[in-house]
Amino acid sequence: MRFVYLDHAATTPTDPEVVKEMLPCFTESFGNPSTLYKIGREAKKAITLARDKVAVAIGAKSEEIIFTSGGTESDNFALKGVAFANEQKGKHIITSSVEHHAVLETCKFLAKNGFEITYLPVDKYGIVDPEDVRKAVTDKTILVSVMQANNEVGTIEPIAETGKIVKEKGIYFHTDAVQAIGAVPVNVNDLNVDLLALSAHKFYGPKGVGALYIRKGTRMMSLINGGHQERRRRAGTENVPGIVGLGKAIELAVSKMEERSKQLTFLRDKLINGILDNIENVRLNGHPEKRLPNNANFSFEFVEGESMLLNLDLVGVAVSSGSACTSDTLEPSHVLSAMKVPIEIAHGSVRFTLGKNTTEEDIDYVLEVLPPIIKKLRQMSPLREGLDLNV
Repeated sequence: MRFVYLDHAATTPTDPEVVKEMLPCFTESFGNPSTLYKIGREAKKAITLARDKVAVAIGAKSEEIIFTSGGTESDNFALKGVAFANEQKGKHIITSSVEHHAVLETCKFLAKNGFEITYLPVDKYGIVDPEDVRKAVTDKTILVSVMQANNEVGTIEPIAETGKIVKEKGIYFHTDAVQAIGAVPVNVNDLNVDLLALSAHKFYGPKGVGALYIRKGTRMMSLINGGHQERRRRAGTENVPGIVGLGKAIELAVSKMEERSKQLTFLRDKLINGILDNIENVRLNGHPEKRLPNNANFSFEFVEGESMLLNLDLVGVAVSSGSACTSDTLEPSHVLSAMKVPIEIAHGSVRFTLGKNTTEEDIDYVLEVLPPIIKKLRQMSPLREGLDLNV
């Protein structure tokens, strides 16, 4: 049976070139980077090289890159680190209602610890209006956090415009760029951000490693205390193989971004047009143009998303109903809810996210097997009355 993997927003396969780069760190240059003998120095040198690669990829300085365990830790570090280090200036934080749970749950934690959180609304496409950010700022605001690209519906936010407003106000600005790296241009200076989170396994690197960009001069409190690693920002022996893999992965992702983006956009649009043209009562979620080149999120009326996922899995197609971090919950997507998608429609949502190995034949296969699945499920649906089940 054919296998078609279309859940690259959840995770990507590690690129063979990345694996090759990592292998010596397990068996040869396996030393502790904090030691002074040869294999320790080799490990430290490998980390330095990887740090340089990340910095170049996002337009930062090497000393502004801190390695973490992934996007979730990076987001936690950014929000908590700034909040607790600057609470004497104010305890107000602004974010959006469509952020990843790594940001939203951290904001809930901060709210329980005396901080005031403002959750900005979005339009029907999931876009945060920069002017809403301006209006929400008070003399107690210390941090704004808006993601660069949404992990569920693929909408790309106007981060540069928002960052310009935040910068004028003299407030720290954080963006979760986990889905953006390797898909769209990411430059910390063009975006006007002070903190930026990324995760290796979203762009063909290993799981369990990420990075946080911290602009020089940003007042931060460390979350993990202990040794002097990562310029005393994050204690603990470094994950050398993971960091080396991250460095190689981001180098490849950026160098091949333009070529991959063009191909993915073509395949994405073929998928979108094929579904909208051949299945009725379907809506495309997210902005029709300002979206990630690999993301297509749909709501199929009169069908449950989980049933679609299971039926697609039976024919070898792997997709998701939203964020992989919330796949075990029956609650409707908070992103779709914020976009005012009715609950009964939001429950019938599926996210297709393509990758560098996706082929046109893969898309043709999905367009072949999906309509019969939708038809079958709608025939079983108690909401099917009045629906033409031939499409």
